Amino acid sequence: MNRLRMGGGRGGLRWWPILLFVLYLGYYWVSNRAEVPLTGRSQLVDMSQEQELALGLQSYQQILSQVRLANDGRADQVRAIGQRLVQAAQVQLPDVAWQHFQWQFNLVEDNQANAFCLPGGKVAVYTGILPITANQDGLAVVMGHEIAHAIARHGAERMAHQRLVQMGSMAAGMSVGEMDPATQRTVMAAIGAGAQYGVLLPFSRDHESEADHIGLMIAARACFDPREAPKLWQRMAAAAGGSQSSEFMSTHPSHDTRINRLNDLMPQALAIYQQHCR
Repeated sequence: MNRLRMGGGRGGLRWWPILLFVLYLGYYWVSNRAEVPLTGRSQLVDMSQEQELALGLQSYQQILSQVRLANDGRADQVRAIGQRLVQAAQVQLPDVAWQHFQWQFNLVEDNQANAFCLPGGKVAVYTGILPITANQDGLAVVMGHEIAHAIARHGAERMAHQRLVQMGSMAAGMSVGEMDPATQRTVMAAIGAGAQYGVLLPFSRDHESEADHIGLMIAARACFDPREAPKLWQRMAAAAGGSQSSEFMSTHPSHDTRINRLNDLMPQALAIYQQHCR
């Protein structure tokens, strides 16, 4: 039997790389904390918003160069809704550093039921999602969600998490470096699965839920009916036809989870809507 020893002898588990990683993790967390607007969640972000804007612009230009943009009344509606949402968000969240955003809204001719927002405020909506949004309130819910990702700096946070996972994997690799190859592969595979299903995917689902929360409040403040949000996800579920993968293995919460959470948030969203829009 191959025993794991505490020391650095042949076949043992070397603890010093793990200890150094844990110490660095503590320093890294304390040094790079930020707070998500509206929800107040403490997050890990290690790049400046200027860097985010540059990365988002570069990626956005590359994507747009490979697709066909719509240039009709539907595209005008996307831009109008986007600007209305941003104006509401600026009023609702005055502490956000809005100077670091350069908002762009485009409609992509593509049958995917999709939309995205890159860091810095680069938004694209695919025409394939329009039948599911069904109306301007539904479209505002989708776009509010995407705008919320940028405001909450989820892209930068995700990159910070990925860097930490890579560093942790390197430390683990050094720790098991004296084990036999078969044991090394087993341990590293277990660590990789743990990082994926225990860290990266749960954080991704949390980001989606947080974007649902922030986006719903922004849409309500912009005087779009928030009650359309759970209806939108009911239509999403119907369009998916039950093909959604297990939530545990997904980057997104299940449709039912999203609907339930949106319904829980509805009294708060309706209060905003009724206060400013009636």
